[in-house]
Amino acid sequence: MSSDLEEWPFYADDVDVATEKLFDVIQLGYWRVICFDGWNGFGASAVLTSVAAVLPSRRTTPELCFDKIIFVDCSKWKNRRGVQRAIAEELQLDRSVMTILDKQDEDDDFQGHDESLRHEIYSVSQVIDRTLRDVKFMMIFLNGSDDEVDVGLMGIPLTRYGNNVMLWTFSRSCLTMHQDRSEVAKKLRYTQVFCHCSIEDLRSFQFLGLLHQEAATVVPCNTCILDIDQAIIGGCCLYELFLHYNFHNVSKFGWVSHASNYWICDAIIQGDKARDISNALYREINWKCDASLLQDVLTKSMKQLEPRFLVIKDDDVYEEGPYRWISVTSRDAEVHAMKTIPATASSFFLAFEISKHPTALPDGFFDHCSKLGVLVLYCCSFSFASPSFLKCRSLRFLGLDHCTDDETIGRENHAVWLCLNSLWVLDLRYTDWNEILSKEMLNLMKNIRELNIEGVRGWQYTAELQGRLPNLQRLRIIKPTCQWKTSEDVDNYFMDKKSMEILDLSGNCDMKILPTSLSKAGSLRMLVLDGCDELESVGGLPPSLESFSFNGYGAAAQWTQTVELPLEQFRPSRTTDNKDVRISKISLAGCTQLENLYLCGLPNLVELDLSGTPIKILDFKTMVVQTPKLKRLFLIGCKHLRAIKILYESVPDLKLMCVDTRPGVVCPRPSIKPTRLQVHAVVVDARLTHSLWNLISSYRQDDAHFNIHVTSSPDGIIQYEITSKDMIGTSDQESLHLIPKDQYGEVLGMVGAAPMQAFPQPPSTKSNRHVEIAEGSFDVETKLGRALGLGHLMEHYVESLHVHDVSVRTIAPQGHWWGKLRWCCMERCPKVDTVFPGNSFTFTALETLWVSDLLMARSILSKGSRFYPYGDIKSFQNLQHLQLRSCPSLQFVLPLWVSSFPSLETLHIIHCGNLSHIFILDEEYREEITTRGVQFPKLTTIQLHDLPNLQQICEVKMVAPALKSIKIRGCWSLRRLPSVGARGNGKKKPAIEIEKDVWDALEWDARHRPAHFEAPVHSCYYKEKLPRVSVLR
Repeated sequence: MSSDLEEWPFYADDVDVATEKLFDVIQLGYWRVICFDGWNGFGASAVLTSVAAVLPSRRTTPELCFDKIIFVDCSKWKNRRGVQRAIAEELQLDRSVMTILDKQDEDDDFQGHDESLRHEIYSVSQVIDRTLRDVKFMMIFLNGSDDEVDVGLMGIPLTRYGNNVMLWTFSRSCLTMHQDRSEVAKKLRYTQVFCHCSIEDLRSFQFLGLLHQEAATVVPCNTCILDIDQAIIGGCCLYELFLHYNFHNVSKFGWVSHASNYWICDAIIQGDKARDISNALYREINWKCDASLLQDVLTKSMKQLEPRFLVIKDDDVYEEGPYRWISVTSRDAEVHAMKTIPATASSFFLAFEISKHPTALPDGFFDHCSKLGVLVLYCCSFSFASPSFLKCRSLRFLGLDHCTDDETIGRENHAVWLCLNSLWVLDLRYTDWNEILSKEMLNLMKNIRELNIEGVRGWQYTAELQGRLPNLQRLRIIKPTCQWKTSEDVDNYFMDKKSMEILDLSGNCDMKILPTSLSKAGSLRMLVLDGCDELESVGGLPPSLESFSFNGYGAAAQWTQTVELPLEQFRPSRTTDNKDVRISKISLAGCTQLENLYLCGLPNLVELDLSGTPIKILDFKTMVVQTPKLKRLFLIGCKHLRAIKILYESVPDLKLMCVDTRPGVVCPRPSIKPTRLQVHAVVVDARLTHSLWNLISSYRQDDAHFNIHVTSSPDGIIQYEITSKDMIGTSDQESLHLIPKDQYGEVLGMVGAAPMQAFPQPPSTKSNRHVEIAEGSFDVETKLGRALGLGHLMEHYVESLHVHDVSVRTIAPQGHWWGKLRWCCMERCPKVDTVFPGNSFTFTALETLWVSDLLMARSILSKGSRFYPYGDIKSFQNLQHLQLRSCPSLQFVLPLWVSSFPSLETLHIIHCGNLSHIFILDEEYREEITTRGVQFPKLTTIQLHDLPNLQQICEVKMVAPALKSIKIRGCWSLRRLPSVGARGNGKKKPAIEIEKDVWDALEWDARHRPAHFEAPVHSCYYKEKLPRVSVLR
């Protein structure tokens, strides 16, 4: 808390009065940052919204005359960058600014950064500061976080002695009431004055009016409720507050979790769109209240509020009245002297706090309940054969928790079950009521939307629902207390459940198979299988699925009414042994709507298939947790995938991960048993390689193999090829590779190629650590320039590299160490200036360098400072083949700082018109290079064609004692050949094919003579060069 903070309490009985009081504070001109806490946290959003609406009409008052009013609503808190984005949108900044924010959010997604920790962007702050620097403004800020935000870091120019003002409040995504406002004051570091009112000063009608005004701030949050009457929203808010107040610890019943059902069943929300409106409001209305303050407020006002409600607890005495909502918690058999429920009641909650035999309901208790829509009973006793509430014709919601049959009442059943036909929700918890679950009664439930059964039936009961409950949308059969017999028709259980959206079978620990007919439930949006220990595999789920949960630790204590998964605080997380959870394979492949996933405590899970899902971030800390034996992970066709937050510690037994982010890709799953981690990936966006790098780098150096393709090209198919030690079938190669489309294969196959035009094919055998970058890849250049991700993977791990058909200026990262690279193939990259930058060295493993069609490349490896006392002296010691074609801008190939290429066997270069030297001295090099030359002890073949500017193969003396063949054509400027030395008796001299003019122009010396070569073979169709003049007249 700031030491300069001043408190400013004032009295206000509604939003309008509070608005004027805040205007008075602003006009004093003493403070630039003002925090308003409302009435103990309540109503502040409504007041600040009112200030923003009224302020433009007060321009005649100098202190309230502002050039710009900035209203920033961040009640739904994401992060500080979200505040900056809201400011930029409110100021209507240029689209380029929004692009910066979007791009950074995307980058952070790919980097796997936690969304809640994303901060403001400095360049955007500069733009905001320039926009507001010369403007007098007032910023109104609804802060949804738990801490005060320094908006100065976001570019908002606020100074103590300036004219700008910020009025703000804590406005979380819930309706708040707190007793101790000093806790709020402790959080204020930049605020200068803290204004607040007291909710205890409000009378009943004032509180209700404020409630309706605060509820109105919910409307703009959702388009579904834009046209809804504010009185309806206020009624929903008040009903949920009523639920919070009457919640008790005896039943452990999640009163509030059913709020959206109550609103409909109580007729607060009506009409064809009632369910959509109710679900939308359920997400927006969330009370967070101090219990003591809530009791003080409602105890004195609940009987005067409209609609009127009554909450009876402890030793309260019932007083008759026209109550609409009633909740009773009773310790005696007379229900606090209540003999009958009032005729006006539309919702009634009754719980007996008696540990002995449940209490029977009074006779005639429901005789006048013609309007009752919601009935919840806990620990009550009544006749199951003829329940007393059967006459409630308007009953829509029936909840029974730990209720028992009153056997003292006669068993003859002559009652007509009128309420079942109108029933929408039936919720039975530990109430074994066979009569209502019978087929005859199910046939009467034509309109039921939701059926919840806890503790009294197993999943097999779904067989009884076949052909019944045609409008069923939500089905929960959870935590059975005994095993039930499975019918032979198990696969057809869900054949007719076309409207079912939610299915929860948590706690059915004896369920061994999931009915295949579940794939026919075309509207299914959420499936929960927590605690289904005997289930061995999950698959064949409908594409409509949005949420899936399998918690090996058991069912959640409380569910949600929407398709969102249970909140973390309601999930069990015991640390005891759960090895009995047998699930080994989960496939959600093809679930194209999947948004929420939670897997936890699955010690035997071996395979997880999320192919074809729209998942963006797969987090093994929050979404897939405690799966130590996971071996196979498939993410094929996941076009929205941005990050896989996974490390060795999370999945120490992982052996195969297959990723493909191209849309619509389908390929068979391999039947392999790899002995080490294999990562096979085809990614459209190179930024996803950051996740792959994180996983691979967390393994020991040689424990991870990978085959990564960066491309969006649909050409090609995925093939799995594996070694015999890792396979079930028969195969002799190991890799998952993308087979590209050969554009010229058919033509070359028909006509062949001219001898000097012939050029070796690129390497085809890929290594265990391979990267390919091809056409359609996105953000390659940016990712290569960064320290981690694709660039680091290529630099420190890649053994084979193939880059083709990409329009980037650089291919290799700005690193320097290439100690693992064995072969490198680059072709058709028209904008590349140099393949390897100047600070690259340590090419100790490189065996083949194959380059073709780099139109702008001036060198393969740039000059640099690589030689120093501890520098690299072993680069290129394994280079065997150097092959280049059609690089017209190439000036030289490699700089020299080493004195030997001990393994080079083949030098083949054609169609490089600007090439003057193949090897040229580096900026720093060993002195012996200039005196003794460069040694090529294994070089046997040189083929050079169409290199008109080539003067020398090597800028210094080139020694090649093993040379066997030289073929030279079109190298008109060539003046020197490699020195091969004199061959002894019986040793064949190097054969040479060369134009006569070129041969005659070569330079020789005492140790380098024409006699060291076989007699040259000149072209049979040789023709002298034509004069370089025009023949046109």
